Amino acid sequence: MKNIFSLACIMILCYSSSFAQLDLKYQKPDKAIFDLADAPMAPSVRINSKGDKIVLLERNRYKSIIELSEQELRLGGLRINPVTNIGSRVRYNTGIAVQIVGEKNSIAVKGLPADGRYANFSWSPDENFMAFTNTTLKGVELWVLDIAKAEVVKLSEDKLNANMGRPFTWYRDSKSLLVRFLYQNKKPLIEKSTAIPYGPTVTVNDGKKAQNRTYQDLLKDKSDEFNFEQLVRSELYKVNLSGEKELWKEAAMYKSFSFSPDGQYILLTTIERPFSYLVPMYRFPSKTIIYTQVGEKVKTILEVPLIEDLPKGFMAERKGMRNLSWRSDRPSSLYWVEALDGGDPAKEVDFRDELFTLDAPFSKAAQSLLKTKYRFAGVTWGNKQTAVAYNYWWNSRTIQTLLFDPSHPEKAPRILNERNYQDQYSDPGNFVTSKNEYGRYSLELDGNKAYLNGKGYSKEGVRPFIDEINLKTGKITRLWRADGKTTLESISDVINIKKGIILTNVQSKNDYPNYYIRNIKKRIAPQQISFTENPFTSIQNVHKEVIKYKREDGVELSATLYLPAGYDMDKKEKLPMLMWAYPKEFKDKASAGQVTTSPNEFVYPWYGSPIFWVNRGYVVLDDASFPIIGEGDAEPNDTFMKQLVGNAKAAIDAVDSLGYIDRNRVAVGGHSYGAFMTANLLTHSNLFAAGIARSGAYNRTLTPFGFQSEERNYWEAPKVYNTMSPFMNADKMKTPLLLIHGKADNNSGTYTMQSERYFNALKGLGATVRLVVLPKESHGYAAKESILHMLWEQDQWLEKYVKNRKMNTENFKVEK
Repeated sequence: MKNIFSLACIMILCYSSSFAQLDLKYQKPDKAIFDLADAPMAPSVRINSKGDKIVLLERNRYKSIIELSEQELRLGGLRINPVTNIGSRVRYNTGIAVQIVGEKNSIAVKGLPADGRYANFSWSPDENFMAFTNTTLKGVELWVLDIAKAEVVKLSEDKLNANMGRPFTWYRDSKSLLVRFLYQNKKPLIEKSTAIPYGPTVTVNDGKKAQNRTYQDLLKDKSDEFNFEQLVRSELYKVNLSGEKELWKEAAMYKSFSFSPDGQYILLTTIERPFSYLVPMYRFPSKTIIYTQVGEKVKTILEVPLIEDLPKGFMAERKGMRNLSWRSDRPSSLYWVEALDGGDPAKEVDFRDELFTLDAPFSKAAQSLLKTKYRFAGVTWGNKQTAVAYNYWWNSRTIQTLLFDPSHPEKAPRILNERNYQDQYSDPGNFVTSKNEYGRYSLELDGNKAYLNGKGYSKEGVRPFIDEINLKTGKITRLWRADGKTTLESISDVINIKKGIILTNVQSKNDYPNYYIRNIKKRIAPQQISFTENPFTSIQNVHKEVIKYKREDGVELSATLYLPAGYDMDKKEKLPMLMWAYPKEFKDKASAGQVTTSPNEFVYPWYGSPIFWVNRGYVVLDDASFPIIGEGDAEPNDTFMKQLVGNAKAAIDAVDSLGYIDRNRVAVGGHSYGAFMTANLLTHSNLFAAGIARSGAYNRTLTPFGFQSEERNYWEAPKVYNTMSPFMNADKMKTPLLLIHGKADNNSGTYTMQSERYFNALKGLGATVRLVVLPKESHGYAAKESILHMLWEQDQWLEKYVKNRKMNTENFKVEK
């Protein structure tokens, strides 16, 4: 442990008026917080489609700072460990077990390597096996789990190329896998710190508009281009379950591969040159070719150019074929869509997109199946006569569901549903699918009947449901609805809808989520199949409720309120409060006021949660509603600040009216856009004693071509960008603010520089501010050392500037 701490010393600002920097080791928070943060994590569950076998995957709650300190290259939007050739931020599993449904005890899997790091789990088509990778100190191996024997076998040495994600896919016979291996003639990577430059880096534009978001981890020069190609290039091998392999396709920059449902063809996509310094690799040129399963070329089906310039707007798309994939209801048929408006949402057209299909052997002309009013958003295939397509339009928050006949495209589609997709109460649910004869998921149909699986948000609470829908008449019949009185029961999977068998996850405020098999037809008691106990007993008796209140303009709001265990509801001691929130944009007040949280949800203190402080004597107000509404032609951000402050005041007033808090000791916090919210609230109101802002963006002129849900660029709405930027209003900020940021933030727009520049502005203007930069951390934090230190920082800040607001003289206690 000493070595970890000595490796991990960091330079951060001390809590003193001198603004000096201090050598500070990673700290641990108070025991009341530490015990919650350090509790063991329950295994994740993978259940087969029959619902009779489970694979349990053990996992650590955090990575270590040593793991995060392994070598990392950031290229084309990827973060790669060039030694092991897998994503450098992959979260690994550490153990595997098999469990038979109905039996309480699991079976430890035999043959696992010591200190394994497992990832990329995938059932075989027949579900008798599960393939996965193990990452060693040198690379990535391929392993397979025999479910019946609960034994694993290693199929390859650590030479897989997992830099582009899961490096394998199953053949349909479940006897072999197609696997990406490292290119045998891979050249040594260029060490940029010592490399002699090829020449200057020159980027040009021929007059086209290229209004791209502020992407991170982009290629920067020829050395990056060279390294990217070496790391992405791989060879494809066919590997059987005995570990024998044969070369299937020579080296290329393979982006993705997928077999047709009948296994006779494979769709293979490669990345091509030229690369770009403006956009990530998923917008680099690509080529998609159809091959037979033995590697014979059939046809080049798609060539996509470099995409650096798109029309303006969230609904913009490139020209030509996109969303190319296999139909799940046919043995070997492709489908795709093409924009009918040239990809430009500003054009006035009757239809935005057109859906096409093409059957093997792919020699005839494609067949048009459907034109959509809005932008295509997916399709659920059923059978020859039945399929469901979705299309949506962000600007109006509209989604439309269409029923159409793939065999008779001349028939007009029928609108099953058209609604505001932010209106959660009207959500009809998703269509239930099941495995078909090809082992692919397609619509579960019983004559004219289909089925819907809904989340169940409603005025009565969160009550998931299963509905039957008659596709001919549109009539909907409710088959089952969760009770929702004392538990939150969500639907994890529909195992056999005709028999009424579903997999649910049941939890309550005090009961850890566990899985149950429920039969909605027989109406018998559900069968519990997982048995994880509550590891957070210290907060199981906290008071929890969902409160509802109104903003000054009548908008309905809600939040989840926590009171410390044992709080005297009669005496009503005035406690400090921590409020945590994240703003969301809406186009109508009704949707903004809907409640989508349940008081019966298990109190789970994940690392970014504020719930820890209920154990430190605080009232905690979590998930406070912060809608920013722009109805009709109005843009939400035109009145952002007024609505933001109105949301905060309404929340504080609501809890204060209940008699629980000292409103002079209220803190606000948030992460990412919630951090942006926090800085603005401290700047433009006097409602708070202090704030915590993690990994935010504070100068919107550094994201000039849009941010969050703002489509307009800076030059179209300079007043909005400047007014909404805490950096531009730093002279107004007088409330103590704790800034925390990951040194390796990769999120669009939230460069670490955002916090550094904002801190310097506040420092220069005499504000009380502290900046903590967490080494190696991305937009979300991963290392145990970082997270414990973050919790310590937040706790010390709240103790000093909120709980003990009148006693601000003592310095923080530092673990030496």
